[in-house]
Amino acid sequence: MTITQLQYVLAVAEHKNFTLAAEKCFVTQPTLSMQIQKIEEELKIQIFDRTKKPIQLTDIGQKIVNQAKNIVNEANRIKDIVEQQKGFIGGEFRLGIIPTIMPTLLPMFLNNFIKKYPKVKLIIEELNTDEIILRLKNGHLDAAIAATPLMEEKLKEIVLYYEPFVAYIPENHKIANKLEIEVSDLNLDEILLLQDGHCFRDGILNLCKNQGVVSGNSFQLESGSFETLIRLADEGLGTTLLPFLHTLDLKEKDKSKLHHFKEPKPAREVSLVFPKTELKIHIIEALRQTIAGVIKGAIVFQNVEIISPISKK
Repeated sequence: MTITQLQYVLAVAEHKNFTLAAEKCFVTQPTLSMQIQKIEEELKIQIFDRTKKPIQLTDIGQKIVNQAKNIVNEANRIKDIVEQQKGFIGGEFRLGIIPTIMPTLLPMFLNNFIKKYPKVKLIIEELNTDEIILRLKNGHLDAAIAATPLMEEKLKEIVLYYEPFVAYIPENHKIANKLEIEVSDLNLDEILLLQDGHCFRDGILNLCKNQGVVSGNSFQLESGSFETLIRLADEGLGTTLLPFLHTLDLKEKDKSKLHHFKEPKPAREVSLVFPKTELKIHIIEALRQTIAGVIKGAIVFQNVEIISPISKK
C-alpha cells in the first residue's frame, strides 16, 4: 500500500462518498475506487460498507483509518524535518481564527508576518471554536487562534496573551458612575449577548453564572456583531461586555462608557492551538513570535482570572 492510497481512504472516511472524496483529492472517482479496492484486496478485508448510504466504515475499517491518520501525519513530518534542517519557512499554512479575535488581532500581525515570511502562503478562515476543533483533528487546519483552554486531548495550546473583559455601560445606567465594577454588579438578564456558537458568549455566561438567568425581556437578540450590541446599549436596551482589544478602536465618546473590572480582572486566554503531532511547528513558532512582538505593547494586564470559553450546560 502507498501513502496516496491511505490518503484516499481517509478522504472517503471523512466525506462518506466516493465521488466527493475523489473531487477533494483531485482524481477521478474510478481511480480513487480502484486504489482503495487494491488495499482491500491486499489486506483481504472490507474497509467500507458500500451497502449503506452514506457509506460507512466497517469495524476493522475504523481501526485502519485511525492508523492511516498516524501514518500520513508521520509521512508529512519528513517534509517538516527537511525544511527545518534547511531553515526554510514556507509553503501553504492553513490558519483558523475565531470571529471575536479575527477583526482586532489579524490586522495587528498579518502585515508583519507576510513581510518577514514571504514564502509562506497563509490561508486564513474565520471559524467558530467547534469548527476549529473538528478541522484541526481532521487535518484541514494547521493551527488556529482561539480562546482556551479547550481541554482537547489531541490538541496543544501555546498561550499568546490574556485579554480582559470590559463592560460597556450606557450613561444613564445605575452603575455608570462606578470607575471599576465587580461581577456582582452585572445583571445577566440585561446583558446583550453574541449569538450562540461564539465562545465569548459562553465566557460571559460562565462569568455571570450566579447572577441570575436570561428571562423576561420584551425582546430577544442574538447578534454576531459587537457594533450592534454597542448601539443597542446606547439606546438604553441593556449593557454588554467586550474583549479588551475591541475597545481600543472605539470612538472617544464610546470609550467613556467603558468600565474595567476590579482585579483580578476576568479575562479570556487566547492561544495558538494545533495538533500534538506538531506538523509545521517551525511556521507555528514563527507565527507565535510575530504575534508576541506586536501584542506586548497592547496587552499589559497580569492580575487576571481566566474565564472558560467552554459552554457549561
